[in-house]
Amino acid sequence: MKQTVIGMLLHFLLVLFGVLAILVLIQAQDQSGFISIDCGLSELSSYSETDTGINYISDAKFIDSGVSKRIPPTEIIVKQQLEHVRSFPSGVRNCYRINVTSDTKYLIRASFYYGNYDDLNEPPQFDLHFGANVWDTVKFTNLSLIATSEIIYTPSQDYIQPCLVNTGNGTPFISSIELRTLNNTAYVTNSTKTVLSNFLRFDIGSITNIEYRYKDDVFDRVWFPYEVDWARLNTSLNNNDLVQNDYEPPRIVMSTAATPVNASAPMQFHWSVDNENDQYYAYFHFNEVEKLAENETRSFNITVNGDFLFGPEIPVHQAVHTIVSTKPLTGAARYLFSLLKTENSTLPPILNAYEVYKVMDFPQSETEQDDVDTITNIKKAYGVARNWQGDPCGPVNYMWEGLNCSIDDANNPPRITSLNLSSSGLTGEIASFISKLAMLEYLDLSNNSLNGPIPDFLIQLRSLKVLNVGKNNLTGLVPSGLLERSKTGSLSLSVDDDNLGLCTMNCKKKNIAVPLVASFSALVVIVLISLGLWILRRQKVVVTSSNSKERGSMKSKHQRFSYTEILNITDNFKTTIGEGGFGKVYFGILQDQTQVAVKRLSPSSMQGYKEFQSEAQLLMIVHHRNLVSLIGYCDEGEIKALIYEYMANGNLQQHLFGNFIFYQQCQYP
Repeated sequence: MKQTVIGMLLHFLLVLFGVLAILVLIQAQDQSGFISIDCGLSELSSYSETDTGINYISDAKFIDSGVSKRIPPTEIIVKQQLEHVRSFPSGVRNCYRINVTSDTKYLIRASFYYGNYDDLNEPPQFDLHFGANVWDTVKFTNLSLIATSEIIYTPSQDYIQPCLVNTGNGTPFISSIELRTLNNTAYVTNSTKTVLSNFLRFDIGSITNIEYRYKDDVFDRVWFPYEVDWARLNTSLNNNDLVQNDYEPPRIVMSTAATPVNASAPMQFHWSVDNENDQYYAYFHFNEVEKLAENETRSFNITVNGDFLFGPEIPVHQAVHTIVSTKPLTGAARYLFSLLKTENSTLPPILNAYEVYKVMDFPQSETEQDDVDTITNIKKAYGVARNWQGDPCGPVNYMWEGLNCSIDDANNPPRITSLNLSSSGLTGEIASFISKLAMLEYLDLSNNSLNGPIPDFLIQLRSLKVLNVGKNNLTGLVPSGLLERSKTGSLSLSVDDDNLGLCTMNCKKKNIAVPLVASFSALVVIVLISLGLWILRRQKVVVTSSNSKERGSMKSKHQRFSYTEILNITDNFKTTIGEGGFGKVYFGILQDQTQVAVKRLSPSSMQGYKEFQSEAQLLMIVHHRNLVSLIGYCDEGEIKALIYEYMANGNLQQHLFGNFIFYQQCQYP
């Protein structure tokens, strides 16, 4: 007996726990697929809204900008989620990033309640973007208006990015953002890229004159009562009485219907539009609310502006049937719908509810998600202090600073082709994320504080045409793959400026104090300089010139010049001041009026490009106040040139040998 009681108790507990588990599961499923964000709510705060029971959270984790404000207590707050706003006094475009499930249909709603939160008594006007496209313009006719923008959208990425854009008509703000998953088989249009914007949604047979949303509507659509002089029909429906379809209109809405007062008259309603070229989809929801007698029938046709749309419609008792315009309605300023009783029908037509959606054009595809993830990781890794929010490539006028993108057409997502992070305060090593920008053609990381080696993964960027990593603290060998591409002309490579620890050639014996001299002429120059210094010290000869002080403090910039700049500097090679083993030396003047000597490699020179490189490399490494400084170079196709500081008073050879001068003009190495 005792064991029987214990067994019964255990069975009861198991059943109780099972029931509780089911209740918890049902409660959790009630809002599955819901994302409810109270914009401006303090971080980590959340609540369950009083009327609907919807759980709202703060927007703090979805955005990095904006300030939180609260509606003054003197204003009437009709909904709890409208008590706060997030305002954006800074920046032109400020964007949320909200994770979603890609290829899932969502109802997305943004709400705006001004409520004089800023004490200006002047509601603003601003634009609302959705990723790379324009969504809506938000404007208010009075202080107490609640503006709402609602779309049905199927994201191709695993996130969405609603953005508020300042158009110069006041500070943008937002009150709430709500996402609700829908059945993918509902609201289907003739294009997978069509975005539907809510235009109308009415509870035609309403007898309570109140609006319905969640929990009455499982998708949290808002149904407004329709005020018209029609007869009303209603019935009571229990939870399981109504057979639903993919649209699942609320049971409370489908339990009522409207019908003409005159049973023989058609049932008519209409709406007007501002632009005849706009396109609309209409959805009509029917349920027979009356139990018809055997001799009763209800059958009717539906027309729009006199054209047949559907029929005959015969509503089924306690079962939802939805009629959809199979192609969008367009070309009219006014759409008149008529429900006309058929000849054999004994009862007039009825209508329970209907919805109308305007077709929106989102022409620009969102940037390739791999590129977005990569550039976002680069932003986080380096702490890039730029207003990088929203889609990196669109809209085109709001493309991220320092980026360029390939935007071919709506069928191919944009790809990032150019990344300029010059002078951006970058530190650490070159981030491996960069290698994932597969279509990158231009990369500028110059004038930062990057260290470590130039990584081999940059070779993987096969589309790369320009790479500039100058003016950093990089060390080690430049990858041979990059050097080879630079040599063949497929890559413009700038690596040497201020990267004193970088090697492009002859780097195996880095422990030797003085590098091996690559050309005999350079060795002769060094020997002559050493001999001259010894003689000068012995004879205490002081060599002076008009720019000696400037030369003593001049820092070699190793600047890269284009051939066009060389032509401007030398005035089209106007003045020849010497001739070396590589070719002639010309007088030139930089933009800052610095006088220079420009040595151009002659195509007929017996000394080739390798020796030319060796000399440049030598002068980049060896620095001395008695050595002429290398200011820059030109390496453009067949055009090779070195730019030195100008020796106004002649060279060392002239000072050493006085009247025994073999050349009348200055000799450069």
